[in-house]
Amino acid sequence: MISQADRRSLQERILSSPSYLLAEEDIALMCEDDLRPLRLQLELIKTERAMRQHGIRSTVVVFGSARVPLPHVRPQGSRSLRQAGYLEEARRFAALVSRRFQKERRRDFVVVTGGGPGIMEAANRGAWEVGARSIGLNIILPHEQIPNPFITPDLAFRFRYFAIRKLHFALRAKGMVAFPGGFGTLDELFEILTLVQTGKMAAIPIVLLGATFWRQAINFDFLMEEGMISAADRTLFTLVETAEEAVTALQEFYHGRPPE
Repeated sequence: MISQADRRSLQERILSSPSYLLAEEDIALMCEDDLRPLRLQLELIKTERAMRQHGIRSTVVVFGSARVPLPHVRPQGSRSLRQAGYLEEARRFAALVSRRFQKERRRDFVVVTGGGPGIMEAANRGAWEVGARSIGLNIILPHEQIPNPFITPDLAFRFRYFAIRKLHFALRAKGMVAFPGGFGTLDELFEILTLVQTGKMAAIPIVLLGATFWRQAINFDFLMEEGMISAADRTLFTLVETAEEAVTALQEFYHGRPPE
């Protein structure tokens, strides 16, 4: 005969075994390599559901460096003054476009950033200052990137996979403004340029703010002279210097009306 104590002990071993967890509660299972397709799908669905629940019809994507320091931690110098200007223009652009297009019943051109510091924080702050929603698509990095405090809390997301994060940047994008940045900004800019160039994504206004920076960082004219891009490719983007010029570029592309 088996005693009641032994019976309970055996049952407790079963109940505490990872195999007895519901699959949806098994974190170790979810982290296994062969569950990657499911994790990808979950990252797609979770963000998509939140976007629909908040009535986000279209977005304007703001890319730019996380390394531009805030004014109170910035050293002096000409580079610092330029970078301070980028922060201010990002903040002003987000405020202008949010006030112009984001209405209570219709949420268009909702600012979306990578959710981090620097240019991204400035853009989220600009929307926050005019009482508008904004989105942050943060990502797990070797050095943890903490979301900036100006993202709408219910629209702050964290991703494991760059691919799904990029997909959400593009899905509702009806405009893109790229501020000066490094590898990440260049990667995201060329991703959108390539999608539009190849017809995988409908044409949208692509604005590069900081003309002096962009002309030095990427010699588009040289690429065209060498036959690496066409004259038509050179028209896929607009170079501007100010937030007002960026908003004008978006308005002219859509003839002054929010995108359908």
